[in-house]
Amino acid sequence: MLLVCALAYAGAVVGYLPLLTLLLPIKVEQVAGDGRLDLLTVTVIAGAIAASVANIGFGWLGDRSVSRGGGRRGIMAGGVVATMASYAGLAAATTPALLVAGIVLFQVALNAVIAPLMAIIAEEVPDGRKGVAGGLLAMANPVAATLSAALVGVSRFGEPARFAVIAVTVAMCTLPLVIVRGTRQAGAPPPVLRSMLRRDLLLAWTARLLVQVAGSALFVYLLYYFETVSPSVPESVLAARMGTVMIVAYSVPLPIAVLVGRLADRTGRTKPFLFAAALIAAAGLIAMMAARDFTSGAAAFCVYTGGTSVFLALHAGFAMQLLPSARHRGRDLGLLNLANTLPGLLGPVITWALATPRDFDAVLVVLAVLTLGGGMILLAARGRR
Repeated sequence: MLLVCALAYAGAVVGYLPLLTLLLPIKVEQVAGDGRLDLLTVTVIAGAIAASVANIGFGWLGDRSVSRGGGRRGIMAGGVVATMASYAGLAAATTPALLVAGIVLFQVALNAVIAPLMAIIAEEVPDGRKGVAGGLLAMANPVAATLSAALVGVSRFGEPARFAVIAVTVAMCTLPLVIVRGTRQAGAPPPVLRSMLRRDLLLAWTARLLVQVAGSALFVYLLYYFETVSPSVPESVLAARMGTVMIVAYSVPLPIAVLVGRLADRTGRTKPFLFAAALIAAAGLIAMMAARDFTSGAAAFCVYTGGTSVFLALHAGFAMQLLPSARHRGRDLGLLNLANTLPGLLGPVITWALATPRDFDAVLVVLAVLTLGGGMILLAARGRR
């Protein structure tokens, strides 16, 4: 069941990572030219709002379905179909308005996949294996990064073909979980612990929000960052190099995340590992600020992704153990997911305010401080160690 869940999550990440890190910035540049920063910011903010609302809504619908004796997999299957259809709309978008509308529809469809998927993991994976489960979720980024590199590296792939490859991959990865049924974990924490868990869940939400603000800013503007440290490299060459870097950056943390997740399960202590991961991520951001060529920038980015990938993987399992009510897992995970989607609003705004097309230093310092703060906040949690 763990591997099936990890594969489905990889499919969900494949659904957005190649699009938002490479294909969307390239498309925005084609549509807007010198106005690319403004259009990309508007597009990402609109998508983040749609994702936030959709995730809570589909989580609530899943809870209603479960309470009536049904399940969440039907919603997830519908989301896969809608996501595949949304790529066709994005491929056909030729104006700023159509591009923004296409991203909004895409985010609604994809969150019909992600909301039930995360609730299924929370329900069907025992608490004693959630650390390992979180580590296995880290598999998603290297899979998606590899696909990203392949899509930009194969010159014969046009835009429609790239979107088609993503759509088929999403369907293939998520289908096994739609078919395979697990056993729901029953039970709810006692009232006293439940009150403490609500407080800890708020702390966990805040910590993830701060860490994800940095991730959101870099996620969308990474191509433009590398342009500032490699101004003489053509865009097509830079995109291909960046795809290779992403494979390395997201692959190396995978065994580390699984190992650390296993250690967290065995020791029953997750917070120290979360803090250490946030510290490493912040150091990587400072190193990115100091970089003055592609090689040093890429190395620093790998340090950052190593820390943040382990943090987010462990945090996923940690937060699932803080859910105060078994009846509202989908809704609560949807609210927790705001820590993933709100950064889509905050990150671009911070970058827009502090960065220029040729200088990302100020924004990288701010993001490093936020990331380290996220790790420190979790040390105050009391319900789980």
